Amino acid sequence: MCGIIGYLGNGIAQAPLIDGLRRLEYRGYDSAGVAFHEGSEFSMARETGRVKNLAESVQKQSSNASLGIAHTRWATHGAVTVSNTHPHVSHDGKFVMVHNGVIENFTVLKRFLSGKGIDFESETDSEVLCNLIAFHYSELPEGEERFMDAVRQALPQCRGAYGIAVLCLDYPDTMIGARRGSPLVVGLGDDANFIASDASAFVGRAKEAVFLNDGELAVLQGNDFRITTLEGQEA
Repeated sequence: MCGIIGYLGNGIAQAPLIDGLRRLEYRGYDSAGVAFHEGSEFSMARETGRVKNLAESVQKQSSNASLGIAHTRWATHGAVTVSNTHPHVSHDGKFVMVHNGVIENFTVLKRFLSGKGIDFESETDSEVLCNLIAFHYSELPEGEERFMDAVRQALPQCRGAYGIAVLCLDYPDTMIGARRGSPLVVGLGDDANFIASDASAFVGRAKEAVFLNDGELAVLQGNDFRITTLEGQEA
């Protein structure tokens, strides 16, 4: 069990993400990490141990980004190391993702991706999923729906459970979440929207919580959001 939270809003993401991780620490406490969309790149901090270790690290480097995701981990695949700590970045640097759950067929998917020349930095099933999304993205033509379509193509290949939040460098105002077997909830506020494993992560910051069902995908863009099925039907 792990805890995830994402922030997309008009303010600075750093404080809400770290505060959200503290509220989610009951879901995982062996490592924690955060990634921010800085426009032309992702900035990231990851630390083993409790969330307080991450908070101290983030405070030193300080980000003004208004879009980010964070994770507190309870290890399933891979030892407790910084390289196995979320968020995970795709091999091409285009995607960053946090994940709760277990991808049961990750070894098969990893073998497929390795055959495409993709290298891995960690032992986790989560990095495999992040790179699977990146692979499909690279195969798709440019367009408004390319990010969402890549996620939609990757997830049906995965056997197991997931709750994810993912960012794409080419989409600086978009965050996508999806759920199967692991809880995921969208928080809607006046100045920011959230994706998290538990509504407690954004208590006091959001006015409404929308819980995703299995097989649903949430797309947050600016102040708007929509929920669809993986097949593209409005939920």
